[in-house]
Amino acid sequence: MSLLSNIFKRNNNNTNKFNEAFFKFIGSMGSSYDLNAKTYIEKGFNINPIVYSVISQMATKTSSVPYTIKKIEDEKQKQKLSKLLKATKHELTPQQEVKRLMLETKAYTESDYTMPLVMPNPLQTWNEFLELYKTLIKITGNVYIYKLMPSEGRNEGTPLALYLLPSHLMEIVLKKDADMISVESPIEGYQLIEGNVGLTFTADEITHIKYPNPNFDLNGSHLYGFAPFRALLKNIESSNLALDLNIKTMKNGGAFGLIHSKGNAPLGEKQAMSFKDKLKQMDADPDKLAKIAAVSAEVGFIRLSLTTDELKLFEYLNFDQKQICNALGWSDKLLNNDSAKYGDNIKEHRKQVVIDNIIPDLELFATAFNNDILPLFKNYKGTCLYFEYSELPEMQEDMKKMVDWIIPSVKEGLFSRKVAGTFMKLPESDNKLMDEITVSTDILTLEQALDDFPTVDSSPI
Repeated sequence: MSLLSNIFKRNNNNTNKFNEAFFKFIGSMGSSYDLNAKTYIEKGFNINPIVYSVISQMATKTSSVPYTIKKIEDEKQKQKLSKLLKATKHELTPQQEVKRLMLETKAYTESDYTMPLVMPNPLQTWNEFLELYKTLIKITGNVYIYKLMPSEGRNEGTPLALYLLPSHLMEIVLKKDADMISVESPIEGYQLIEGNVGLTFTADEITHIKYPNPNFDLNGSHLYGFAPFRALLKNIESSNLALDLNIKTMKNGGAFGLIHSKGNAPLGEKQAMSFKDKLKQMDADPDKLAKIAAVSAEVGFIRLSLTTDELKLFEYLNFDQKQICNALGWSDKLLNNDSAKYGDNIKEHRKQVVIDNIIPDLELFATAFNNDILPLFKNYKGTCLYFEYSELPEMQEDMKKMVDWIIPSVKEGLFSRKVAGTFMKLPESDNKLMDEITVSTDILTLEQALDDFPTVDSSPI
């Protein structure tokens, strides 16, 4: 039995009481594809190779980011750390990296926690969960996390499992006479709709993560996140059409048209049909000599269609590919992984998509997880989910640049060798002397260095 069937089994008497569409936008973009999340999945992700390639690269990279649960030691230092990372977009200079390490040391305790659930649910690992999260948020602009919690007993209110519901099948149910501009939430709950069957969730059971949406109306359209694929719908349709036309042209074997007589006597109907049948036989016969035929009259051919080259299908596909990548915040240079062509610049492209694409969406997830999910676990009070972006290869500082800056700083007594080792991600030493501030190449403590200076005798001669 499928997951969806199991979920519907919980309440199979529900019907669709919320008759609004997934998105209720006024007007049309002129596309023949419907402006809804089902179309984005079925016409975009499922059958478009460009869309699938871009989204799958994003999802794979998202699941590769290391994460941990940290115990908060100092909330003020944590806020300072958050401001630093937000202001720099996690792209730190060596000086800022030292500041980050110092703030992180003060903000969190040394011991880390494991995730509250070994697996979010019996069907997914955390990596699979994060990959699907990335896929749904980029396609539909919405993610709905269902928290399966006992309603009574010792574990009341503590999640037993977390499920990502299909965003393209979700609808928001509004309260009766809901006010869209009020201090009170207008959301009564959520419904998962499949066909004529609907499953209702309370507002407390769902954690809704979404992109900002400027489309406002009193029916609650702005309560849904804006789907990036809505802006890409024409490009998705265009690239699908180009692929379909290319297949038709390949099957046809070339251009089609009309055969006619070039003389005074036109081809009769019987002659024309006989000539057509002969062409079919020649095309079906694999023998080379079967492709040669003779006619007793001069004939001509009028082409009625354009060839693949004349249609410039691949130029249109390249244009659509760039538009899709631009709108989704990805680099089209990464699709073919052409390192030989772009050289070291490919590293910059990889780093840029981490900064502009991967990190913002994971921070959305971390904020929702820390505010709405983690506090529900009794032993996780005062903790937070922390993604360690600095561990990614794309975010590593050049080692030579690091060493050139750190060694003079140690010699000048700006910070200890322990801090320097931490900054360069070296194994931590048990030697307590590593905590000492030292100066010069003699490795003297600051106190020893001051003692070595000669004193000035102020007594009169």
